[in-house]
Formats: sequence, C-alpha cells, structure tokens
Amino acid sequence: MTHDRVEVSDSPLDVASLYQWALLPECGAVVLFSGTVRDHAEGRTDVTSLTYEAYGEAAMKKMQEVIDEARRRFPTVGRVALVHRLGELQLTESSVVVVASAPHRPEAFDAARFCIDALKQSVPIWKKEEWSGGSDWGTNAVSPMSPSAVRDDSIRVST
Repeated sequence: MTHDRVEVSDSPLDVASLYQWALLPECGAVVLFSGTVRDHAEGRTDVTSLTYEAYGEAAMKKMQEVIDEARRRFPTVGRVALVHRLGELQLTESSVVVVASAPHRPEAFDAARFCIDALKQSVPIWKKEEWSGGSDWGTNAVSPMSPSAVRDDSIRVST
C-alpha cells in the first residue's frame, strides 16, 4: 500500500475519506488542511466562484515532488495526500486538501504546512475569480519554483 496520494479531480473532494486514508497504527497525529472558496480576494469583495485549471499530468508530477521534499524534510511522516479540485467551484467548496500523518503532532503539522505552502508556490494550477463585476485570473500569481526552494521560517525542518 502506498503512503502517497496525489490527485487532481473535477469532482467534489471527499475530505472525510482522505482523513480515513491517512490513518496508520504507528501515527498518533493526522493534520488535515482544506482550502475553501471564499467570498473575497485581494482587491475584490464580492467573489462568487473560482475556476481552477491545470494540465493534470504536469500538476500531479509537481505535487509528487512536493511530497518527496516533505519526506526529505520530515522523515517520520507517515501518509501524505495532496488533492486539488479543477473546474468551477462555488463558495465554501474545498479546492485543495492536504493531509499528513506522523507519529507525533509537530511533524504532522509541519509537513502539512510545508505541503500547502509548497503546492501554492510550485504546482502549476491557475485560479480564475468570478465576481459581480466580471472575472479575471487570481491577483497573487507567482512563477512556480522547485519545492526544495520553498522556505518558511514557521516550519521546523527535521534533521
């Protein structure tokens, strides 16, 4: 059984099943992050929906690289899932889910935090915002970087 799960999907994300999948007898901690569609973005107060686009194969390859880097930084991590929704999503729908299990909570929290930060910085998934006055691509887009280049001072790197 694999300990990595990488998916992009046009269907709603099943948060509960991702949590259940991450459970392992040797892991006493499971951290689950679900990013949801909210009604605002930078400079926009009336967002009504988001549309995510990606070339699935390339996105999944980069998502696996994120997991590989998380495993390098946090070697005790058990299972890790990175799942991203594509297509049009309505307010409160989950657009991305990250799950990390580990023997102890610090590693599970740190691995999950690294994974969502690295996914946002390195995986080529594009977000289009819809609001009452029109639509446009997200305002905080950055050029993708390698997961190994992602830095975050709030994450403790295991050595």
